Amino acid sequence: MSLERYRYIVVEGPIGVGKTSLTHKLAEHLGADTLLENAGDNPFLPRFYQEPRRYALPTQLHFLFDRARQLRELAQGDLFRAGTVSDFLIDKDMLFARLNLDDDEFELYQKVYADLAPQAPAPDLVIYLQAPIDALLARVNRRGIDYERSMDAGYLERLANSYSEFFHRYDAAPLLMVNTANLNFAQRDADFELLIERMQKMRGPREFFNRAA
Repeated sequence: MSLERYRYIVVEGPIGVGKTSLTHKLAEHLGADTLLENAGDNPFLPRFYQEPRRYALPTQLHFLFDRARQLRELAQGDLFRAGTVSDFLIDKDMLFARLNLDDDEFELYQKVYADLAPQAPAPDLVIYLQAPIDALLARVNRRGIDYERSMDAGYLERLANSYSEFFHRYDAAPLLMVNTANLNFAQRDADFELLIERMQKMRGPREFFNRAA
């Protein structure tokens, strides 16, 4: 079976779930380009983790401006010539905004979003990665990014719940929900091959992939 029907794939999920690693691996496997959110380029992000209330709005606006620019450039180019695998869905920006901004800031953010966010093409497939909170926290700590060390389990739990609510209602593209608790796509080729097989066999608009321990 072929994966040619998937010209535009988005990998999404909460912080630490492994979406960027899987994005790179899928792009290599498919001979596709990558479209990455590059969180490390956001100068406000380290300050957000230290003082969330003070830096939430500039952090969110920087992400929005950058993602909108990337999608605009993608749409203006030879759209998905080699296929594209991305580690962000711009729709999820509103998820972080609701979680991190107060009411007045969120109202302002909505106005900026409405003016700025491009009409991005719907993905051919969204892969939504899930993991237990303790696994997310362990992965965040293991990757050793200094400013993430202050992240606590409570924030990750609220974020993971927000993702669950978002994708419970999501119907803009076919959705493959993947429980990664017992899967390691970056380090186990057999797990990655299982994912490719599930992608090839996917027929419905919403399917779930879970591997027992």
